[in-house]
Amino acid sequence: MAAVAVSSASGLLSLLDEDDESLKLYALQSLNKIVHEFWFQIASQQAIASVEAFYEDEDFSHRELAALVASKVFYHLGELDQALTYALGAGSLFDITEPTEYVQTILSRCVDLYLEQRHQEAASSDKVDIDGRLIAIVERMFERCFTDGQFEQAVGIALEARRLDKLEQTIKSSPDMVKILTYSLQVCQTLVISREFRQQVLRLLIKLYESVLDPDWVNICQCLMFLDDSQEVAKILHNLIEGTEDNALLAYQVCFDLFENEMQSFLLKVGDHLDTLSPQPAAPAQQPAEGEQASGGDNMETDAADPAQAPETDSQAQPAAQLAGPHAQRYQRLRGILMGSTPIQLYLEFLYTHNHADLQILRNMKGAVEARNSVCHSAVIFANATMHSGTTVDAFLRENLDWLSRATNWAKFSATAGLGVIHRGHLSQGKALMAPYLPRDGGSGSPYSEGGALYALGLIHANHGQDIRDFLLESLRGTQNEVTQHGACLGLGLAGLGSGDDEVFEDLKNVLYLDSAVAGEAAGLALGLLHVGTATEKAGEMLAYAHDTQHEKIIRGIAMGLALIMYGREEEAETLIEQTTRDQDPILRYGGMFVIGMAYRGTANNAAIQKLLHFAVSDVADDVRRAAVLCLGFVLLGVPEQCPRIVSLLSQSYNPHVRYGAAMAVGICCSGTGMQDAVDLLHPLLTDTVDYVKQGALIATALVLMQQPESKVSAFRKLVDGKIGDKHEEVMSRMGAIMAAGILDAGGRNVTVGLRSHSGYFRRTSVVALAIFSQYWYWYPLSYFLTLTLQPTALLGLNAELQMPKLQVTSNCAPSMFAYPPPVTTETKDTGAKLPTAVLSTTAKAKDKAKKKEAEKAVKEGRTTADDAQEGTDKAEGMQVDGSDKAEAKTGGADVEKDSTADGGKEGSEEGNAEGQAEGQKAKGAKEPEPSSHSLDNPARVVPAQEKLVKFPEGSRYMPIRSGRTAGILLLKDSTPGEEAEMVSQGNPSAGPQGAQAAPEAAAQPQTNQQPEEDEPPQPEPFEFAPGGM
Repeated sequence: MAAVAVSSASGLLSLLDEDDESLKLYALQSLNKIVHEFWFQIASQQAIASVEAFYEDEDFSHRELAALVASKVFYHLGELDQALTYALGAGSLFDITEPTEYVQTILSRCVDLYLEQRHQEAASSDKVDIDGRLIAIVERMFERCFTDGQFEQAVGIALEARRLDKLEQTIKSSPDMVKILTYSLQVCQTLVISREFRQQVLRLLIKLYESVLDPDWVNICQCLMFLDDSQEVAKILHNLIEGTEDNALLAYQVCFDLFENEMQSFLLKVGDHLDTLSPQPAAPAQQPAEGEQASGGDNMETDAADPAQAPETDSQAQPAAQLAGPHAQRYQRLRGILMGSTPIQLYLEFLYTHNHADLQILRNMKGAVEARNSVCHSAVIFANATMHSGTTVDAFLRENLDWLSRATNWAKFSATAGLGVIHRGHLSQGKALMAPYLPRDGGSGSPYSEGGALYALGLIHANHGQDIRDFLLESLRGTQNEVTQHGACLGLGLAGLGSGDDEVFEDLKNVLYLDSAVAGEAAGLALGLLHVGTATEKAGEMLAYAHDTQHEKIIRGIAMGLALIMYGREEEAETLIEQTTRDQDPILRYGGMFVIGMAYRGTANNAAIQKLLHFAVSDVADDVRRAAVLCLGFVLLGVPEQCPRIVSLLSQSYNPHVRYGAAMAVGICCSGTGMQDAVDLLHPLLTDTVDYVKQGALIATALVLMQQPESKVSAFRKLVDGKIGDKHEEVMSRMGAIMAAGILDAGGRNVTVGLRSHSGYFRRTSVVALAIFSQYWYWYPLSYFLTLTLQPTALLGLNAELQMPKLQVTSNCAPSMFAYPPPVTTETKDTGAKLPTAVLSTTAKAKDKAKKKEAEKAVKEGRTTADDAQEGTDKAEGMQVDGSDKAEAKTGGADVEKDSTADGGKEGSEEGNAEGQAEGQKAKGAKEPEPSSHSLDNPARVVPAQEKLVKFPEGSRYMPIRSGRTAGILLLKDSTPGEEAEMVSQGNPSAGPQGAQAAPEAAAQPQTNQQPEEDEPPQPEPFEFAPGGM
C-alpha cells in the first residue's frame, strides 16, 4: 500500500493534547520524521511549548524523544545553543552517525563548547564543571572515529581538547601506528598553541614511538631536541652506534637532521654526554687543536696547505681510532657531524663546484652605477657577496680593485665584511683569510677595516664559533675604538649564537654601559644573539638600561636583542610584550612588535595576529606600524598561503610605511615558495610612487622567486635590469633592484632562503637572521645577515664512510624546467625602431635632373637604360650576397662560440658557414621534443619545487636509509657492500687567503673549477683569456 503524503503537521500537533500516552508517543514519533519539512508549524508558540513541557515532565516516559523534536525545531530557528541543550537531553536518541546537516551542525557546536570549557580549565587553576552529557557525546564521537577508521580526526579532537588519554588511545588503536604518530607529531608542531601542552604531547609521543617495533629515531630525537633533553639523545645515538651498520647510518642521519635545525648549543651538550658514554674517541678528538694552532698562526702558507692535507689527516687517524675501540671510527664521524665540520665542508664543496654565478651581471651593475653614488656602490658589493655566498669565489673583487678602493668609512666596513659572506663556512681558513684586515699588535690599521674583518669572522663562524671565540673576545677587550668594538660585538654575537656564555655576556654588557651609540647598538644586538630563545632574566637589566640611555641607536639595539631573547617562547613572553607595547618610547614599542613576531614565530596565533593588526592601524609612529605589519610575516611562517590574504588590504594603505611592511611580510613569509598570490600582491607595489616601497617590493619579490623556474623569473629579471640601468630611477629603488639581483642568484644560484629544515622544523639561526636583516632600513651593514638564512638546494648522498658514491637519481620533469638561467651576454641589442630617412624636395629635384642628364648621355654614347638597369641589379645582387655571407659567418661564429667546439680561426671559413647554415635549417625544422625525465648525478642541485619529482630508481644499488626524502644530506644503504664502489672526486674550495690583495691574474681560476663534471684540473690555456666582456 502506497504511503500517504503528509501535507500538514496540524493533525499530529492536535494529538499532543490527548490524555492517552500512546497517542502522544505516536504524535512525537511522526513529528520527528517530518520536523525538517514542517518545523515552522511545530515552532508555533502552543506546539513548541507542549513539546518542551513533555521533556520537562520527569514522569513522561518518552521525554528524550520530545527533547530530540525540540532540538530540531530550535536548530531551524537558528537557536543553536538551545538546540544543543535539547540534543544533549535526547541522550542515545541523538544519533551522531546520522549524515544530516542537523547532526553535523549540532556536533560542531557540541565540540566547540567542549573545547572552550577545556581551554578555560587549562587557563585557570580552578576546575570547570563540564556537563557530563557533553562529555558523553564527545566520547561517542571518539568511538565513531575508531569505528570508521578516521584516526586523524580523533587525533585532532584529542589535541584540541587537551585529552592526552584519548590521544594515546587513538594512536594505540590505529592499525598503522607509525603513520598516526608521524601525523600527530606534525599536527602538534603546527596547530597546538600552548607551548606547555605541546611539550606534554611530545613526551607522550616519544613514549609511544619507543614502543613501536621499529622506532623512528629521527623523529624521536627531534622531539627530544625541542624538550632540550640532550642526555636522552646521546643515549639513543650511543645505542645506534653500538648496533649494526644500518643503525650507524641511522645515527648519522639523525645527527645531520639535528644539525639542520641550527641548535648548536644543544648539539654541543649532546657531544659532551656522548664523551661520557664513549670515552674511546677522546684521542682522535685532540687532532683539531693542532689545526686550530695552524689556522691561528701567522704563517699563511701553512694554513693554505691544511685543506689539501685534510683527507690525509683523516685517513691517518682511522687506524688509531680503530685501536681505541671497535666503534671508535663511528664515534669520530658522529662527532664531526655534531660539531658541524662534516656538513659544513660538504656544503662548502658543493657550492664551490656548482657555482653558476654570472659575473657579467655584476659587471653590468658596476657599469650602470655612478662612482659617486656610495649607496648603490655598497649595494653592488652586497650583491656580489650574496651571489657568491659560501662559494669562496672572490674573482669580481680582485678584478675591480680600484673600483673597490673607493669605499670609505662605513662602506669600507661593509666591503670587508662582505668577504666573510663569500667565505662563509670556511672554518679552517677563516682567520687566515681575514688576517690582512684584522687588528694587529702594534699596528694601526683602519678601524673600519678591522671592525669589518671581525664582523666577517662572525659571519664565517656563525653558530660554530668555539674556535674563534677567544680571539674575538681579546679583540673586543683590546680596543677603545667604537667602530672596531661594533664589529667585534657583532662577530661575538654570531660566533656565540645561543650559547648563553656568561663571560661574553659580561664583556658585551660593559661595552653597552659605555653609552657609545655605535658600539652600544651592536652590543644590544649581540646580547640578544648570545641568549636567543632562552628568555633569560637578564632581559630585565637590558630593558632598564634602554630606559636610562638617551641614544636611539642603543635603544633600538636593545629592543631587537629583547626580541631575540624571547624567540619561540610564546606565552612566556607575554609580560615583556605588555611592557614594551605599552611604553611611551616608540622605539621600544617598535621592539615590542618584534618580540611578538619572534615569540610566536610560525604559530599563526590568533591573539598575536590581532595585536599586530591593532598596532598596524592605530599606533601614531610610522616605524611601529611598519614593524607590526612586517612581523605578521614571522607569525604566519607556518601557513604562508594565508599571509597574502591577511595583508592584502594593508598593502593598499595610504601610509607608505604600512605598504612597505606588507611587502616585506609577504617576502619573509613566502620566501622561496614562488607563490602566485604573493607575486600578484607585490606586483603593483613594484611601481609604487614612493621609493622605499618599491625597494621593499623588489627585495620581497626576489625572496619569493628564489630558485623558481626561469619561466617565472625572467620577467622580473628584466624589470630589475631596467631599474638598475635607469639613471632617472630613485636611489632607494635602484638600491633595492641591485639587492634583488644579488638575492635571485644567491650562492652561485644554488641556495634559497631556508626557514625550515628538511624535517619540517624551523631553523633558528635563519629566522633570527631574517629579523635582523630587516634592520638594514636603519643600518646597511646588517643586510649581510640575510646570507645566514641561505640553505643549499642540494641532494648529497653519503655512504657509511661519509663519502659520496657515484649514483644517479631520476628527475621526472624536462631538463629545462629547473635548469640554471642562461648566462648574460655582453651584446646590447638596439630595440629602437629605425626611422625613415628624411628626403628634402630640393634633393629629389636634383636627383631627377641627374637621371635625365645620365639618360641623354647614354643615348649619345649608344647605350640603353635597360643595360644600366641590368648593371645596377647585378651590383645589388652582389651586395646582397656579400651581406648574407657576412651574416652567415657571424651566425656560424656565434654557434661555434656557444658550443665551444671549434677553433677561433675558422669562424669565417666556408666550412663554418656551411655548418651554421645546416644547424640553422635543423633548428628551423622539426625541433626535437625535450625528454620528460632526466638523470641527476650525486651530488645534484635539487630545488624545493623539484623535490617531489625526484626519485631513486628501482633496483638502484644505493637507497636512502630513511625513505621519503629526496633533498639535503641523505645516508645511503648499500645493497651490495662487497662490491667495489666508485666515489665522487670533490674539488676543494680554494685554499689560502683570497682577499682583495691576491693576484688579479688568478681571477679566472675559480670560474673554471666551478664545472662539476670535470674530474681533472682545467688546462692552463684558458687563463690567457680575460672573462667575457673584458
